[in-house]
Amino acid sequence: MALEPATAREEFLAAVGADGLVEDPAELRSYECDGLTGYRVTPALVLLPRTTRQVAAAVAVCARHGIPFVARGAGTGLSGGALPVERGVVISVQRLRAVLDVDPVHRRARVQPGVTNLDITRAVAGHGLYFAPDPSSQQVCTIGGNVAENSGGAHCLKYGFTVNHVLAVEVVLPDGTVTTLGGDSAHLAGPDLLGAFVGSEGTLGIVTAITVRLLPRPEAVRTLVADFPSVERAGRTVGAVIAGGIVPAAVEMMDTLAIEAVEVAVAAGYTRGAAAALIVELDGPEGEVAAQFDDVIRLCEEHGAQKLRVADTAEERATVWKGRKAAFAAVGRISPNYFVQDGVVPRTRLAEALTRIAELAAAAGLRVANVFHAGDGNLHPLVLYSEAAGEHERAEELSSAIAELCVDLGGSLSGEHGIGTDKVCSMTRQFTDDDLATMALLRRAYDPDGICNPGKVLPTPRLCGERPGVHRTHPLEDAGLAERM
Repeated sequence: MALEPATAREEFLAAVGADGLVEDPAELRSYECDGLTGYRVTPALVLLPRTTRQVAAAVAVCARHGIPFVARGAGTGLSGGALPVERGVVISVQRLRAVLDVDPVHRRARVQPGVTNLDITRAVAGHGLYFAPDPSSQQVCTIGGNVAENSGGAHCLKYGFTVNHVLAVEVVLPDGTVTTLGGDSAHLAGPDLLGAFVGSEGTLGIVTAITVRLLPRPEAVRTLVADFPSVERAGRTVGAVIAGGIVPAAVEMMDTLAIEAVEVAVAAGYTRGAAAALIVELDGPEGEVAAQFDDVIRLCEEHGAQKLRVADTAEERATVWKGRKAAFAAVGRISPNYFVQDGVVPRTRLAEALTRIAELAAAAGLRVANVFHAGDGNLHPLVLYSEAAGEHERAEELSSAIAELCVDLGGSLSGEHGIGTDKVCSMTRQFTDDDLATMALLRRAYDPDGICNPGKVLPTPRLCGERPGVHRTHPLEDAGLAERM
């Protein structure tokens, strides 16, 4: 695919060097999608810079010639956020993978965006510290992508999302300027530019270094798995635990399909045939954890738990979490094709949401495996389908309907996977035209030429057309931004 203008290739070559330029058609195909494989675009070039200076030089070339660019990390995203742009370039930060500094006294570390989430914890473990956000893909997903999507994970119920653990980011803006947002303190005067950047899905610039906040390892950790006769009963148990004044480190849930897949894949010891398994983990001071753990057991029994399994050792806890974190991949054992959804509902409506999802799935004639962060209502329904049976379109429609159901129940389109390409046309279901126009103005302030990850997050007529059942105006068009975004 030709790059326009042709001279840009030579400028990119000068910016990143010969070993930083990927242009072989077969190799370019490796970058045509992220974890959402249903959308694919082959980029004109892929750039592999090794330093912030090289990233800035590459972005400056894009700015001079109006070439769209997309930042990419490990490519584990599930919303099409790293989908390339035709005749554009992908700027990969995979070679920026150094832990630059660890400050155990002030409990912070400075890392490059290509460092994996789990490797941050490994780098600071010797100081009795860890990095709290823990997406299920933490062994492979990179901190740059976590910043882009504001990732959470199983323990976000108690400890919050990535934004709660980032003190500062060094970023290359869409004109090639390098700047720093945030600082040494979590509380700085002035507009929260750091907060706006974290979770902006690569639309405001490329992060090249991140200063993260670290936490001390808790004194005690207790974990249990409770089996329930229905997902509704398990959902009500979650509400009862939180209403009882207990804030677990994590509360996760899996249904029958997910449990079956996990047991086939990793044999984590879950009960096959159980309608729902609830994983509850508490951490903190020994005395507090012991008392609250007894309360959690009592609440599970009061709400009809059929079996309780307490993980008494670190090895048993690791096995429990190995099963939960393998769930997405494990579902591939029972269906090689599936959509991963990522909506949020209020905890008080969790049981209702699960019932409605089951009804939607039955109406569509498809199966849905539920794996989710039950503690904060972040659902991850996996819509299973057969490509051979021509079920792709029906599955895609069901997946979108589930996301929009979450909004209708008072929740959100996304908890941590982002909007990206997948849910861009549903944004008008959650936000008003004025909301979206304000987002577009912020985006334009950073990226007036619309070259930084265009086509993501904000709907335009070109992307979405006129869809029934949603707001029928397109704020970007009204703001004169449709062609830029």
